[in-house]
Amino acid sequence: MIAIWLMICAVMVAVMVMLGGATRLTESGLSMVHWKPLTVLPPMNDTEWQTAFTDYQASPEFVKKNSWMTVEDFKSIYWLEYLHRLWGRTIGFAVFLPLVWLGAKRAIDRPLAWKLGVLLVLGGLQGVLGWYMVASGLVDRPDVSQYRLAAHLVSAFVLYGFIVWLVLDQREAAKPAARIDEPALARFALAIPPLVLLVVAAGAFVAGLDAGKVYNTFPLMDGQWTPPDGLALQPWYMNLFENIATVQFQHRVLAVSLVTLIAALWFYGRGRALGTRVHTLRHALLAMALVQAALGISTLLMVVPLGLALTHQMGALVLFTLSICFAHAVRPAVQTREPLNLSMTPAE
Repeated sequence: MIAIWLMICAVMVAVMVMLGGATRLTESGLSMVHWKPLTVLPPMNDTEWQTAFTDYQASPEFVKKNSWMTVEDFKSIYWLEYLHRLWGRTIGFAVFLPLVWLGAKRAIDRPLAWKLGVLLVLGGLQGVLGWYMVASGLVDRPDVSQYRLAAHLVSAFVLYGFIVWLVLDQREAAKPAARIDEPALARFALAIPPLVLLVVAAGAFVAGLDAGKVYNTFPLMDGQWTPPDGLALQPWYMNLFENIATVQFQHRVLAVSLVTLIAALWFYGRGRALGTRVHTLRHALLAMALVQAALGISTLLMVVPLGLALTHQMGALVLFTLSICFAHAVRPAVQTREPLNLSMTPAE
């Protein structure tokens, strides 16, 4: 039961990532210029809509990019950001209310209770970080900070990955699986999820700077292997975060490196007695890495169309999920606890 609940939470976070990507790609994220975490209802009448639009008209995005908008045009970008925020609050309730019920039933032990408490805190911090990101686009320039965008996206992936790991723990506690003794493979596998996060962070910098809309060729960039203006900024390290050409180049390099490492992991596992489940995950991980690379290249060549770009972002989440499942399946053996019984009587 706990595994099912956490699995639902993981799916909800995945939907949140998709909504966040759509909000970013449609440039809807700066439509709500105030953060009111206790407000649930959207504008309900013409007066309230006009008030929300008047607030938006004072923002840099309206002044510098969308001054042509009417209140009806404004509604088209408002609704997606509103849904994004509302879904985030829904996730909070989906975590908090069952957690309180499970605690009241004494249905969770102390180690799991601490982990679920951490999950709740991470979810709350994610909401705060989301507003911190939005606030960066309400001051001078009509775009959010690429630094804060990357932090917000990576933290969402970390939150999601933590839930998935807890789900796998619960399923294993309820139905222990045979463990394998491959320490080197386990260490190799545990390195893949952080590397996926690194590529995701690089992708967030690409999105934050709209770097996918230049150098739309692959594998060369303007006929060269490296961008000609890759070191245009001073000091040199600022190019890694603020030079559009360099940001796109490093995302390419990191993505290719990740695919190469996953392919090496796949080859390392060939012929080893890993069991059907682990071999299936191994094949799926490599296949998804290749699909994700193809999606990324296609998104670049087609100059970031909405549907393809969103598919590429969700592909990263699928790849991250498979990397976590594989790492969990081959990790070193540890003592497992007994599955929890929700019908147990409260402890004296």
